[in-house]
Amino acid sequence: MFTYEYPRPAVTTDCVIFGFDGGELKVLLIERTSTTYNDFWALPGGFINMDEDAEACARRILKEETSLENIYIEQLYTFSDIDRDPRYRVISIAYYALVKLSDYFIYAGRGVNHIQWFSLSEVPTLAFDHAGILEMAKQRLKGKIKYQPVGFELLPEKFTLPELHRLYEIILETSLDRRNFRKKILGTNLLIDYNELVKNVPNRAAKLYGFDKQKYEELSENGFYFDCEHI
Repeated sequence: MFTYEYPRPAVTTDCVIFGFDGGELKVLLIERTSTTYNDFWALPGGFINMDEDAEACARRILKEETSLENIYIEQLYTFSDIDRDPRYRVISIAYYALVKLSDYFIYAGRGVNHIQWFSLSEVPTLAFDHAGILEMAKQRLKGKIKYQPVGFELLPEKFTLPELHRLYEIILETSLDRRNFRKKILGTNLLIDYNELVKNVPNRAAKLYGFDKQKYEELSENGFYFDCEHI
């Protein structure tokens, strides 16, 4: 029990989890069981405990509700509109996460009816202000992928340049010249050429590449700038 001299809001975290299946960018949603917005789809989230910080809460909630853990997450924004929660005054610290769909098995956890990946073009009506949180996360990702190679967090260890090209087009919401994109990406010298081709495909097989994270970190320490603003 805590007693304060003045009213204090509750604080939560909400997580926008993006995944890429090779053709579409998707977001992970849960179906709520609470009396508030019962049966509505929402972002995974929950209240911060007194003995944890915001990121620890976000990671705990993700594990409890979706089974996801040890993933890339980054703080997005603090949402504090007075009437954002019909129950009482609640402030939410939002995060966004990027995952490789092939690397994780998700299942509905504590307080969750169902869990499902939704294409961004087919997102249902969301609880609370989660539609606004999702939109801000989309814009943040759109901006960040131009100067930091976060897109590789959405791809499998081995991928083709057409897959990478498709991912950038989806996130940036624009068409990109395939030849210029290839030249720009290969010019960063951050791709590992595995000298392998995609197997069991009917048409001409594409080469497989990987992202050299160690080289990127070494170059970044020396002031390297990953510029994909004009691909």
